[in-house]
Amino acid sequence: MPALTRPAKLAAAAAAGLLISSAIAYGTASGQEQTLREAAAQSDRFAGLGATATGLSETYPEIAATEFSSITPGNEMKWESVEPTQGQFNWGPADEMVEFAEANDQQVHGHTLVWHSQLPDWIENGQYEGELADVMTEHIATEAGRYAGRIDRWDVVNEPLNEDGTLRDSVFLQEIGESYIADAFRAADAADPDAKLYVNDYNTDGLGAKSDGMYELVSSLLEQGVPIDGVGFQSHLIVGQVPDSMQENLQRFVDLGLEVAVTELDVRIEMPADEAELAQQTEDYASVANVCLAVDGCTGVTVWGVSDGDSWIPPTFPGWGAPLLWDENYEKKDAYFSFRDALAGTA
Repeated sequence: MPALTRPAKLAAAAAAGLLISSAIAYGTASGQEQTLREAAAQSDRFAGLGATATGLSETYPEIAATEFSSITPGNEMKWESVEPTQGQFNWGPADEMVEFAEANDQQVHGHTLVWHSQLPDWIENGQYEGELADVMTEHIATEAGRYAGRIDRWDVVNEPLNEDGTLRDSVFLQEIGESYIADAFRAADAADPDAKLYVNDYNTDGLGAKSDGMYELVSSLLEQGVPIDGVGFQSHLIVGQVPDSMQENLQRFVDLGLEVAVTELDVRIEMPADEAELAQQTEDYASVANVCLAVDGCTGVTVWGVSDGDSWIPPTFPGWGAPLLWDENYEKKDAYFSFRDALAGTA
C-alpha cells in the first residue's frame, strides 16, 4: 500500500465538511448524471476514495464529497503520522478526515494499524520502552479506541506477506513472532468491536502463491477464533492485466465466511499512453467493478486517488502514469464512465 501525498493540517475541518454537504444537495437537486456513490449504492456497495487531508480541504473536496461513499486516509492514520514519539499523539489530520466523512454521510476505512513501512524511528530503531508486543497492542488500543464507533473498516495488518506467500520479515515478526497478527486483531476488536477488521495486501488479486499464502493465513486465524472480518485486495494493476482468476480468488475468501473489498485500485500505463491503452484501461476498470458485483461478499471498491496528476504512480514507477479516473485537469476519463456503469450493473 503506497503512500499518498503527505498531508498538511486543515484549519477548519468541520466548517469545510458542512460546506461540502451543500454540494451533495446541489448535485442531487440539479439532476446531474449518476455519481459513483449512487451507482455503487444500487447494489449496497461503497465507492471509496483513498484521499489526503489536503486533498479533501483544498484540491478535490467537491469530487470527494459527491462521488464517493467511503474515505480511506492515505497517510493520516499510519503509525509515524499519529504517534511520531512514543506516547505522544498527533490526531489533527486524521480527526479532520473523519469529520469530513461524517459531514458528508460517508464511511471511513481506517488505514492502517500495523504495517512494516512508514513506522516512526523509535519503532524502526528499537528505541521504544517495553516489549514490542505490548507497545503494539497499546498503540492499537489508543488509535482504534479513539475512533471507536466511527470507523467502518480497519486495515488492522497491512502487507504481511512476501511474494511467495510466506510472512514478511518485518520488525513485528522478528520481535514478536507469527502471533503478532492474531494479537493485533484481538487488540483492535477489544478497542472497537463494531468495526470490521481486515487484513490488506497487494499482488493477491488472482490465484497464485501470494494469494494462497493469504488464504492459508486467514484460514489459520479463523481456526484460532481470531476476530477477522475481511480481506482487502489492493489491486494496483498494470493495464491489460486484470487477472482472469480474480472473481474465483475473491469468492474463495467469501466462502470462508469473510467479506472482501478492493481497497486501492489504480491501473497504470507505460507513458505516453495511447488511445488503445486508454481504451484497455477503460475495460479494466469495468472488469474490476464487475468482479466485485459478481461476488456477493464484495462490499465495494476504493480507487487510490482522484487525478492522474496526484497519483503515487509516476514518482514510484518512473515512466508509468495515467492510472486514475480523472486526468491531470480533473476531467473525467472514459474509465470513469465505464467504472460507474459497471458499479450500477449496466456495463
